[in-house]
Amino acid sequence: MDIDTSSARIAYFSMEIAIKPMIPTYAGGLGVLAGDTLRAAADLGLPMVAVTLVHRKGYFSQRLDEHGNQSESFVEWRIEEFFEKVDATTTITIENRPVKIGAWKYLVEGYEGDTVPVYLLDASSDENSPWDRTLTDYLYGGDRRYRLCQELILGKGGAEMLRSIGYSQIERYHMNEGHSAFLTLDLLEQKLAGRDLSSTTEDDIKAVRERCVFTTHTPVPAGHDRFSKAAVVQVLGETYAHALEAGECFQDGELNMTFLALRGAGYINGVAMEHGEISQGMFPNYRISAITNGVHAPTWVSAPFAELYDRHLPDWKRDHLYLRYAKGIPLHEIQMAHNEAKGKLIEFVHDRAGVAFLPDVMTIGFARRAAAYKRGDLLFADADRLRAIAKNVGPVQLVFAGKAHPHDEGGKAIITHIIRAAKTLDGDIRFVYLANYDMEMAQVLCSGVDLWLNTPLRPQEASGTSGMKSALNGVPSLSVLDGWWVEGHIEGVTGWAIGHGGDLPETTEAEEASLYGKLEEIVLPTFYGRPTAYAEIMRSAIAINGSFFTTRRMVQQYVTNAYFPHHNLKQNRT
Repeated sequence: MDIDTSSARIAYFSMEIAIKPMIPTYAGGLGVLAGDTLRAAADLGLPMVAVTLVHRKGYFSQRLDEHGNQSESFVEWRIEEFFEKVDATTTITIENRPVKIGAWKYLVEGYEGDTVPVYLLDASSDENSPWDRTLTDYLYGGDRRYRLCQELILGKGGAEMLRSIGYSQIERYHMNEGHSAFLTLDLLEQKLAGRDLSSTTEDDIKAVRERCVFTTHTPVPAGHDRFSKAAVVQVLGETYAHALEAGECFQDGELNMTFLALRGAGYINGVAMEHGEISQGMFPNYRISAITNGVHAPTWVSAPFAELYDRHLPDWKRDHLYLRYAKGIPLHEIQMAHNEAKGKLIEFVHDRAGVAFLPDVMTIGFARRAAAYKRGDLLFADADRLRAIAKNVGPVQLVFAGKAHPHDEGGKAIITHIIRAAKTLDGDIRFVYLANYDMEMAQVLCSGVDLWLNTPLRPQEASGTSGMKSALNGVPSLSVLDGWWVEGHIEGVTGWAIGHGGDLPETTEAEEASLYGKLEEIVLPTFYGRPTAYAEIMRSAIAINGSFFTTRRMVQQYVTNAYFPHHNLKQNRT
């Protein structure tokens, strides 16, 4: 299909994009959010184009042995089965040598047939050196030098590739995290039109800022990419390194990609209201706004609930706010749709792991990237207490999933701890840890469990979206009050909170007590003793959270607040 390159006004840059479950161009939440953003943009008919890397060897395939030890292997997949090769190429300088960049194209199609093109940059040209040809192979792989080269390709190479293809009318460049921040250097060079970088003025920088939007996702300093000055000089050269240092993008002798994005963006936002406030405290010299994340409803609503909404709320796909009227759907129909989704989960668990879950047992789901701050093992802090709850109040079965980054030994240790702790409960609580958590598995888990568990260490959860996916399918959350749940939580209405969520951090012991207390005294007694009341909570989760926490609402906020904030919506009135 021919693309009208003259119509695009917004360019969206992300290191990872979850295009389809079987395409391994994403690692986790950041990529899934990016994919959901593009699907919503296509639904809305926005004039948007997206840029990422092709990731020829994907993220990684996870293997777990019987003791819970993770090992990894890279993915081989046939790019040409999914993408169309683009004729255009561009060449960027890396370590003082030319590196030729090609691209592949994929069209994200919206609800009414509009499309958003995604261009996946590819350095595998035979004209490049063997090492350079690997630069678009591994998502979040390699060493710091490799990562810096990748980010140069994404930002600067991506901006140049759009021009090479023919995108000449881009008005806004959206950086989804700081990985693509080098595009601000490219835009600055375009503004300077041949002048030396040393001649840059504040007016030049202001002109770049007016075109750039930056979304930060990380509420802790350690999560922001940093590169030594020596590495910057080696990869980009002395001229760029000096310009970046003069632009106050270095911190403690290292290039901080977040600082570069902050310096070059006119609109900056966090991904939840609380995260916006935390980011403002981290970066007091910049104005940080907040646009809370969402999920793409048609992607994450399971087939049983899609059929239910089609009958009762036929316009829900066109306008997700119609889900607000789920309050009128009979409770027994909510229960029937959920039972069907739960049956698919039980079948999935048996097929993947050979574990036989039961349909009438409270099923709790936890599926996140295995990282220390997400605390996937909090539920197992007191195995005896958990066993007693299951015996005395009502049976429980647990389905867990999530990958640890290959270099994250702490994350791997959490997986091992979870699996070993669960083995001590064998015979009392059914448990499974599913390997290779991806979009397909998330669609089954988020819709099929009875309760979604989330236990981050406050305030390190920027947003989180798994609970939003669950809410769309009538699954309430039991979660620490952090990220999106601060906004989505209504106690006993949309789910339940772990802890009090006040300004002061709680002790781990207090959160453990709250977690077990809620399960023992409220959640399980309601599920088993008052199923109609539980179904009412399920329905409220849809109506209150499912209707609001969507990428359709999120993208509309970006249009109004970030992309075209001064557009006069009255100008077309007659």
